[in-house]
Amino acid sequence: MLKESQNEARARHGGFPRWIVFVAFRYIRKKDGRSSASSALPVLGIAVGVLALTVIIAVMNGFQLGFVETILEVSSYHIRIDGFPVDRLDALEKIKHVKGVSAAVPFRELKGLLRRNVEGRGGRPIIAVVRALPVDALSQDKGMASKIQIEQGSLNLAPQNTILLGTEAAARMAARIGGKLEFISIADILPVVNENIDGLRDENDAPSGGSEPVFIIAGIFDTGFYEYDAGWAFVNIDAAAAYTDPAFFTVGIKLKNRWNLDAPLKQINSIIAEAGLSGNTQIRVSTWRDYNKAFFGALRTEKLMMFVLVGLIFIVVALNIFQGQRRIVLEKKDEIALLRSVGASELDIRCVFLFNGIILGLTGAVAGMIPALLIATHIKQFFMLLESLVNFVLSILSSFTNTGGEYFSVFSPAVFYIKEIPSRVIPHEVVLIFLFGFLSAALAAWAASKKVSGIRPAEVMQYE
Repeated sequence: MLKESQNEARARHGGFPRWIVFVAFRYIRKKDGRSSASSALPVLGIAVGVLALTVIIAVMNGFQLGFVETILEVSSYHIRIDGFPVDRLDALEKIKHVKGVSAAVPFRELKGLLRRNVEGRGGRPIIAVVRALPVDALSQDKGMASKIQIEQGSLNLAPQNTILLGTEAAARMAARIGGKLEFISIADILPVVNENIDGLRDENDAPSGGSEPVFIIAGIFDTGFYEYDAGWAFVNIDAAAAYTDPAFFTVGIKLKNRWNLDAPLKQINSIIAEAGLSGNTQIRVSTWRDYNKAFFGALRTEKLMMFVLVGLIFIVVALNIFQGQRRIVLEKKDEIALLRSVGASELDIRCVFLFNGIILGLTGAVAGMIPALLIATHIKQFFMLLESLVNFVLSILSSFTNTGGEYFSVFSPAVFYIKEIPSRVIPHEVVLIFLFGFLSAALAAWAASKKVSGIRPAEVMQYE
């Protein structure tokens, strides 16, 4: 009869007995000291874990994606075609109209030395990468234009003798707008080095054996990426023809969606084949995944390890919930035996503890995620408040000790090469972190409820 009545109750309530949720809430709300503490601490632990992991990953995303996007937009492009013939601009026009391509910009790249030219005398040189671009490169490539911020002058490459210099490079050479720079190409240096090795030229001779081309600084730019600001410059593409093979240049291609590489890459290879260039040994097509592969892999590994390390909080909380639920099973042996004696199955009792864990996990995850999203989306204001509180405490301590306190900054510009703290919230990562907190509690409770199978109602009721 008991089993029949239970089946009828399941049928009335859609196959799920509501008393399970009622008992689960009762075990959480019960104020017997230990029971209330065992409910509050897991919720607090999950909330702290979700909060910490969400904010840390958002800031890490801000730094990493900022670096990655600067590399892709300024340096490596999404797809590169090396050794593209200058006389096949018809094929280049077809590539520009491939579906998914947002820009296709020809360029040449030089490596060498830049040094100030003051009254005909050369100053201390720096090693530099000089990217030679068309006059309209920045109007074609909106992504690159968005990453290059002009600090002084203008981004005008129309005159062939102008050069755009990074802020750090300009500071190292004490260069200013309108100043003159000499460029010494590696192609000019290497023959001299070889001659010096063979003893055919005196080591004190000038590296180039003559006067070097002089560029006028038209603009000083900032990308926020130290490597580019300290060692990169831009010139007109025609000015670089004398240093490279004038019959070829490199084509940098930007995609509307850098993750969708296959379809555009297939069409580009098809255009190259139709133009009869596929047999050209100079032609080489590569993607952004091939460039800086080690760097991107290191960033991915760093992010994964951060997930694991901060995720240890959830493991500790899960163990706490596991032990708490096992203790509740032992404390509630008489109630469990009573439920079993009136028809509740072992699965029903385990579902009580499962729902207990679900409630704890859901409460903790929500309690941690709401402030985490608020902090991650207002990270600048959060760190300003944090710095103000710390500096307030330091000022009070310094007044008692009669010592001058230094200003505290979480990300000081003197140490970190950043203007502001970046933060980027990625939706699927937020969902993943939420599920980590939620499922860790649910799985721990389900594992602890296995202890129910060892309870024999007849034995318990006999002694109670």
